[in-house]
Amino acid sequence: MPAGQGKVLPYDMLQIAEGMASSAAYAVVRLGGKASLWGAVGDDETGKRIIADLSLAGIDISGMHIVQGARSAVSTILVDDGGERLIVPFYDPELHRSVKHISTTEIAIFDAVLVDVRWPELALKVLETARSLGKPAILDGDVAADGVIERLGPAASHIVFSHPAAGKLAGTEDCAAAIGVLKQRFPLAFISVTAGETGAYWYDDVNDCVMHMTARPAKTVDTLAAGDIFHGAFAFAVARQLQIEDAIRISSAAAALKCQVFGGRTGAPDSDQLAACLAQWTPQISRV
Repeated sequence: MPAGQGKVLPYDMLQIAEGMASSAAYAVVRLGGKASLWGAVGDDETGKRIIADLSLAGIDISGMHIVQGARSAVSTILVDDGGERLIVPFYDPELHRSVKHISTTEIAIFDAVLVDVRWPELALKVLETARSLGKPAILDGDVAADGVIERLGPAASHIVFSHPAAGKLAGTEDCAAAIGVLKQRFPLAFISVTAGETGAYWYDDVNDCVMHMTARPAKTVDTLAAGDIFHGAFAFAVARQLQIEDAIRISSAAAALKCQVFGGRTGAPDSDQLAACLAQWTPQISRV
């Protein structure tokens, strides 16, 4: 990764519409599900390209909001030879100045909802409406501005934290310890933490303990969108009412397969690829 001033010459480049929610939606589509994306873009050429790209990927974009006078979000992302990335994002505050009305009728058609932390006002409305209908209301607990997860968490039925976000909120880098702290803070939600190559942790509400599942070994080429693919696969599995252990296994396998492919969300596996991976991989599951 660049450590100072200078010019960095890449040997590959890809321009693609993706982000936390859109990559998760793409994972759902790749696995054979249907996904509708609610977000905002500006009324600029970038916004038009984003809408067209996501639609071409099979995502329902009828709920996207085009904001007059706003600039669409863009990011510059550098990926090194080890698959790790440096992200420089730009978000125009004007994109999220207003929030659409959310009705129970709009949410009722979905089997599950998944929100991220980028548009808290809309995310909270979606979570609360889904919970009122008894639908799974899943929060992608990524690093966010102070107070955002504390605001969204109580409305979620499931929270899947990234390791950095869990550490920031819980005050410890130890995943098992963080799970315990976060479960106390959000007692009504399923709590999980993804920790990359070290696997995934979650709180087993039935047996009142922390569980750990090892990650699938993978030759990492590009980690960009791996967490988002995990969240999308998790939402897909929860929507199908699979057991939590099976949902974590499916999500871990999907994220690992993605890491083996350059190109962000384009590395999301399809159902056949995922099935082949699951047939060959038996993770170790233990009580921590």
